[in-house]
Amino acid sequence: MTVGVLAHLFGSLPYRELAEKVGAAGFRHVQLALWKAVSDVDFSRPGLLSPGLAASIAEEFGKRNVRISVLGCYLHMFDSDAERRRVNIARFKELLRYAPLLGCPTVAFETGVNPGGDYTEQDWTTMRETLEELAEEAQRWGTFIGLEAANGHLVGTTAQLHRMLEEVPTSSIGVVLDPGNLLNDDNFDRQDQVIEEAFSLLGSRVIACHAKDRLPGPDGRIVTAAAGQGKMNYALYMKLLRQYKPGVDIIMEEASVTDMVAVKAYIENAYIQADGEYASSLNRN
Repeated sequence: MTVGVLAHLFGSLPYRELAEKVGAAGFRHVQLALWKAVSDVDFSRPGLLSPGLAASIAEEFGKRNVRISVLGCYLHMFDSDAERRRVNIARFKELLRYAPLLGCPTVAFETGVNPGGDYTEQDWTTMRETLEELAEEAQRWGTFIGLEAANGHLVGTTAQLHRMLEEVPTSSIGVVLDPGNLLNDDNFDRQDQVIEEAFSLLGSRVIACHAKDRLPGPDGRIVTAAAGQGKMNYALYMKLLRQYKPGVDIIMEEASVTDMVAVKAYIENAYIQADGEYASSLNRN
């Protein structure tokens, strides 16, 4: 297991400078959202990537012993505006095609959010059809799609993500698991149940994980924090992660640049403790 980081936590920078900062901070892999993290190439429309550019980006990170573990996209993938949706699909397919040249196995996304958070069965159907189309492209290039559930999104819960995986049955789709994305005002007091259910239903499909924290804010509503700075049960999270997916990449979210070293150490120590407990349980058996 290694702890990576969202590249855009360092800001939007020229990719050579970005690679240098990630490596200097001690990370060995990164989730790279090109149009959020890279400032010297305009990735806001499809068609900018080329084999040479992809190789150059991968080379710059490689010089710092950093690999690109996940490509992120942050796109609305079931947009009711067909023209916008086709553009988003084209951008995602481009990432799937070039991911191998970037040395990256996975292109990940959250489904997207409608204004007001209201969803229809047509939204679900559109998302399923989009995912089917993307899965065909992933199969062509030998890449994985990482689907992530997130509060407020069309696919916002463990049950909804499980349903979508059943409706699009392909080995090209895996799960990016983030318990912090599953905890909210209504379920935080039973967070252990939420985390356990996520692994029970999705654990075998996990291909990457995110690490952030959650806690009640001053008004009692659940807010987000860096790992170790909240009230999420990290001991349980790491224990189940060790049990279901040993060695999986963990990608740190939320931390400020000044806090990154401490937050990374917290996640690593939590996993080491879980690893020790797991080894002890094997010896007892």
